[in-house]
Parts: sequence; structure tokens; C-alpha cells
Amino acid sequence: MSAARDQILARVRAANRSSASASADASVSADAGYGAIRRDYLRAHHDPAGHDVVALFAERAADYRAIVERVPEPDVPAAIARALTAGRYVVPDGLPGPWLAGLSGLSVGLVRDEPPLSAAALDEVTGAVTGCAVAIAETGTIILDHGPGQGRRALTLVPDFHLVVVRADQVAPDLAQAFARLDPARPHTLISGPSATSDIELIRVEGVHGPRTLHILLAG
Repeated sequence: MSAARDQILARVRAANRSSASASADASVSADAGYGAIRRDYLRAHHDPAGHDVVALFAERAADYRAIVERVPEPDVPAAIARALTAGRYVVPDGLPGPWLAGLSGLSVGLVRDEPPLSAAALDEVTGAVTGCAVAIAETGTIILDHGPGQGRRALTLVPDFHLVVVRADQVAPDLAQAFARLDPARPHTLISGPSATSDIELIRVEGVHGPRTLHILLAG
């Protein structure tokens, strides 16, 4: 009985070795075939050398009903002061201090997220002011990786207003090039216009899953 069992197991091991060898050969063949495929197709819809990707981003973001304002980078503090009405705004750690310099003397209060504010407390603030990690021209999308100047996700999902500063050099032509700039180990939030849904009778309602108003300052 033991000899029969050993014979069966020997045949199983031999079959497994044969299968593994065939699988490895097939994998090498597939890799070689994939590597030989011609790739002379367009890798992007827009040529950065011949297209103003910053203007395209502004156009696409406005299509999503975001407020888009292009300003020279030195004018960012004044633009932020114009955009914020009286109220209280949460600002994350790492937001450049000079950006807020124009708020002096205005009826605008700044709230820090330290210790972390509760959802109820965030719901009571007027809005949030942040930077971003990267933006996508082709889709008009802003990506936050929640690093310095961006804060945790709740800061830009609970308040009704979000003011975000996007520098011109942060605008990538398309999704692939945008993600190439990001750290895959970090969390990412993609924002395309103010929060909106048409789930009920196809009637568009804004501000359900995030801010009702998205104001973008495109600097540079």
C-alpha cells in the first residue's frame, strides 16, 4: 500500500513540475509578445508643448460649475481675501502663511484643526481653505493627497464651501501624468467641481456629499 501511495505522489510531483515549467515558458512568451507590440499611438490627448493645459484645466473645471479665477501668484493673498465672506474658515496645518495675509482687518475667523474638529464642529464653519497636490487639465479635476496645506479628508467634505489654490505648475495634462506625480502610498481625494447628485428623478442637487461651492484660485 505504501509503494502504491509513493508512486501516486511521485506522479503528482512530476505533473506539478511539468505544469510549472510550461507556465513559466508561457509567461516568458507572453511577456516577449507584449514587449513587441508597437506603441506609436498617442499617449495623451493633448500635447503639452502645443496646448495650454492650464487654460484647459480652467475651462474643464468651470464646466463642472466650479468658480475658477486665474490670478498672478503674488496676488493670491488678495484673491483669497476677496473670495472669503464674513465667517469662520478652517485652515489645515502647512497652508502657506502669506496666503492669509490679506485677511487682516476683515470679519473672517480662522479655525485650526488641532485637535481634530468633530463633524458637528466642521459643519458649523463657513468653509475650508486648502492647497492641492496636483490637478488634471483634461478632466478639470483637483487631487488632494492630504499632505501639508491640505488637511484630512473631512475638512473638504463637511463644510459647504471649499476654496482651493492650484498653482499653474501643479496642472498635469491628463490622469496618467497626474498620478505619476503622486505618492501611491498616500490617500487621494479627487474633486471635479462642487459635490452634486442626480439620483432622485434626475434632478441635480449640489452640496449633498461635499461642498456646495468650489472656488478655485489658479495661480500663475
